[in-house]
Amino acid sequence: MGLVKNFSIGILGTGLMVLATAAQAKAVTLTYDRSIGSPGFGPGELFVPQGIAVDSQGNTLIANGRGVNPADGTSNYDIGHKIEIFNPSGQYIGAIGSGGTGPGQFDEPTTVDFNPVTGELYAGDVRNNRINQFDSQGNFIRSFANGAFTPLVEDRLFFGPSGVTFDKDGNFYVGDFNGERILKYTSDGQPIGIIGGTRGTAPGEFQGVAGIRISPVSGNIFVADQYNNRVQVLDPNGSPLLAFGSVGSEPGQLLQPIGIEVDEEENVYVADSINSRVQVFDKNGNFLTSFGENARDASGNPVPPPAFTGPPFGNPLDLTPGRFNWTGGTTLKDDKLYVGDFFQGRVQVLNVEGRKQVPEPSSALSLALLGLGAATVTLRKRGQQKTVFSLEK
Repeated sequence: MGLVKNFSIGILGTGLMVLATAAQAKAVTLTYDRSIGSPGFGPGELFVPQGIAVDSQGNTLIANGRGVNPADGTSNYDIGHKIEIFNPSGQYIGAIGSGGTGPGQFDEPTTVDFNPVTGELYAGDVRNNRINQFDSQGNFIRSFANGAFTPLVEDRLFFGPSGVTFDKDGNFYVGDFNGERILKYTSDGQPIGIIGGTRGTAPGEFQGVAGIRISPVSGNIFVADQYNNRVQVLDPNGSPLLAFGSVGSEPGQLLQPIGIEVDEEENVYVADSINSRVQVFDKNGNFLTSFGENARDASGNPVPPPAFTGPPFGNPLDLTPGRFNWTGGTTLKDDKLYVGDFFQGRVQVLNVEGRKQVPEPSSALSLALLGLGAATVTLRKRGQQKTVFSLEK
């Protein structure tokens, strides 16, 4: 719960208490701001953007696709396989890494994030089965977690490192998608713990660990549990606290959530991938709002995702603001939510508005009783009929 400003309690007459708040509770709203990138295979063009990060200068970094040879599906290192960089105006300015198996190279980059303590960049490298670490200027430092991730399993198309995040001390957390677990490392890549590891539907079990975020408020761990169609909330030690979401397309329901973000009020933003939208929940899992809809063809029918063996774009493309062909990787920065438009080769940037909170009912009541006691003392001392005071912050 955020800071409370201008919370006023008034005592009018004898024994009558009026509780007033200068700010009303506001619902979170998402509105379209702009798009970054365009679909294609050339410089500054994107296909299947899987991870997004924004640096301290406002540049947007996007993990760009896995290029393959269409004849046999082997890696084509000449397209994709890098982290593309766009300046704050959305202009393409360069890339980090390249396709390959050597130091600092990628064979399918996934989620990316900056260490809040060191400013260094960490990125999942799926088919090389590792994490690549770079300094804040994009210079390669090291690879770690080599071979730590569970290979492809039956009935899934994805494997390896999935969501990445950091705690307040700069320790690194990464999802092992098919291992149904979260691996924890120091900032220099030394293993220090494992959370989860069991496939299932019970609390603390997973079916596809996708996005991961750590609350800046409580330190709780929020996980997009993709094939369970839910979000799980764990305490800082990894013990399950809460799960929310169920399979479906109604408000509050999910179809394979991927990206996840948590803000300073512990509102939770979920990329509801197959439903082609973002949904927002409060910290208790209550539905707040959603944004986005399926891309449409000329007849108004939803555009299906591309075939696994075909080009990585929906056909046709529908680049109307707010329309997605699957939502994917996300990041939240300065009241902007960045959302990967998986099969349309772009990132859509959304404005996040109305996040200010007022006390929950129980907290408001406690403050009111505290104020009543203070006002009563004042009345007794002064023998007056009216006392008004304010609590600031």
